[in-house]
This record gives sequence, C-alpha cells and structure tokens, in this order.
Amino acid sequence: MAKEPIVTVRNLVKAFSSFRAVDNISFDVFPGEIFGFLGANGAGKSTAIKMLIGLWRPSSGQATIAGFDIYRDTEKIKKSIGYMSQKFSLYTDLTIRENIRLFGGIYGLDRASIKRKTEELLDQLQMQKYATAMIHDLPLGWKQKLAFSVAMIHEPKIIFLDEPTGGVDPITRRQFWELIYAAAAQGKTIFVTTHYMDEAEYCDRISMMVNGKIAGLGTPDELKTGFDSSDMDEVFIKIAREGEVMI
Repeated sequence: MAKEPIVTVRNLVKAFSSFRAVDNISFDVFPGEIFGFLGANGAGKSTAIKMLIGLWRPSSGQATIAGFDIYRDTEKIKKSIGYMSQKFSLYTDLTIRENIRLFGGIYGLDRASIKRKTEELLDQLQMQKYATAMIHDLPLGWKQKLAFSVAMIHEPKIIFLDEPTGGVDPITRRQFWELIYAAAAQGKTIFVTTHYMDEAEYCDRISMMVNGKIAGLGTPDELKTGFDSSDMDEVFIKIAREGEVMI
C-alpha cells in the first residue's frame, strides 16, 4: 500500500505585486523521505518554505503539512514541524543548556519534558561538560549540530531546513548531512533547501527551482538520465540556461 504524502502542494503562488517569487508549483513529499528543494539563490526556495511552515500567506494555491491546511492551521503546523533557518537560529548570548530549555518551551513541552530532553540532548551531542558554554563561543559545526537537534526536541514528523549548510566548509557540510541521514533513519521526513548541487546526490528525491518554477522533479538518477547529464551541476546548467523542463 502506497504511503500518503506528509506534504502536498498544489498550484502554490506567492506574488509581490506583478512579480511571482513562487509561480504555480505542485509536488508531494512522503514520510521518511529526504526531499531536496534545490535552486540558485533567488530561485524562490526560501519563499516557498516560508509559506509551507506558516510564516507567509500564499497568494493562491493549496498545501497541507502533516494533514494541516496552510491557510487555516498555521499555528498547528508550527507546533508539528521542526525548523532550522538559513541564518543561525539559536540565541548567541545564552548557554547551550539555556537554548535547549528555551526552545523546549517555545515548542510547548512541559517542565518535566524540557528537563528530561535537555539532559538527553546534552548526552547525545556529548556536550554535557560544555552545557554552560555561550553559543557565540562554539565552533560552527557544533552550532549547526545543536540547532538541528533543538529543531527536533518536540519529536516532529517533518523537519524543514532552509539552507542549513550555507557558508560552511565541505567537511562541516558532510558532517551535517550525516545528522540528516540519522534523523531520516528514525523515520523523520526532511525537507531541505540548498543551492549546492552536489547535495542533491544526498536526497531521495529533489525538486529543482528556476525563477520561481519547478523545472525538474525526481530522484537524482532520474534527473541525470532525463537531462542526459553526468552530475547534478550539469542538470542545473541545462535547466537554467536551456530552459528545459522535466517533471
């Protein structure tokens, strides 16, 4: 029996006056999937994700996230997902432990759950002896790992990651993707935006956006075959420069 989608998007549009930042996109994401939302900077990825997580209201179209409607159920969506923004989202003037407790409260956990989850996360991340360290003193890789873990503190079914590896070195990027694999292995659905084409190879399926539209949708192998390309960089070049579309 086929799985029901955890994310459904139909004809979604976000317009700013006459400019369509997101232009009539449609796709599904399935439970346990690593779904990559790829495209160059300015392609519309972050605009789309802000609509899906309930931060921005669409101009038109429909979408549901974990069964909740993006028009009627924005607060339920926010409580049912994890989110890590492209800008570092933790509070740099608080300690590691204070950040975990703060976000546990933001996600609606009770005091007992926050206390238990805080110690669990510190143990999992091997940060117990650094629990009182200020966030601004941590290496970038630690910050990323902590931000990702905090986004899952309330056990969401789906985690949205908006450009989580932007501006970091290749080794740190790879380490972060190992965290994504581990979460997916536990049944989490990962929705990740990136402009790094090599990261497409890490995803189960990918959508490639160009100028607000989805120009390609499928597994990495399907897209490479469909566009007669050796890698995802070549796929993107053909889509962006030649205006090809394969959905």
